[in-house]
Amino acid sequence: MAPPPPTVLHTEAAPALDLLTVPQVMARLQLGRTAVYDLIRTRQLASITLGRARRIPTPALADFIHTRLEEEAAA
Repeated sequence: MAPPPPTVLHTEAAPALDLLTVPQVMARLQLGRTAVYDLIRTRQLASITLGRARRIPTPALADFIHTRLEEEAAA
């Protein structure tokens, strides 16, 4: 008689939310530190604060880029 198959647990984990640092966003957008912080300050780019660290969720960066593309297309 064959042993029972191993038990595999399937957990529905939420997709990992990548958080970017300001320097990572600077590199992706080819902008300086002040420009990125201005986007955060004016709420054009969403961010969160963890302690003293500022982090930008990757979906927020994607939303910012899509919004800017739509604005450029409408102009």
